[in-house]
Amino acid sequence: MATNEKKDRQAETRRAARLMKRILIHFRSQMDEALRPQRVTTAQLQVLYAIRSEPGASGAQLARSCYVTPQSAQSLLKGLEEGGWIVRVKDKVNDRILVAQLTPSGEELIETAEKAARVIEKKVWKDVSDDAVGALNAVLEQCLENLELKS
Repeated sequence: MATNEKKDRQAETRRAARLMKRILIHFRSQMDEALRPQRVTTAQLQVLYAIRSEPGASGAQLARSCYVTPQSAQSLLKGLEEGGWIVRVKDKVNDRILVAQLTPSGEELIETAEKAARVIEKKVWKDVSDDAVGALNAVLEQCLENLELKS
């Protein structure tokens, strides 16, 4: 590849990364705004989704699933518990571990968030064809695989 072609590719790949980040920032900002009346953040919502998909997970496991520190996860869990969206009980095998469970209010909150997310997603994907979404997913999966490869 010629030097100019390398520079063009580098500029375009960096532009793609910046665009992805801007989309995520806007999406999260709009989700935070939609969730504000419920007094919950997107970070807390992410923990709720993790609890729903990993029933019986410990705080440390939830932290890993949500890409946050264990201390941050504990803070998020405390807020969710105080909000009445989860309850924490001792693990049946190891009573030193607390596991979180969704409450009916937590399930309702997830449903409310899903509705808000669908509205935002509709805006994001307006005028983008199914083929383009499929192609984008393939590219993003390849990029993720490249990052996860052990060198």
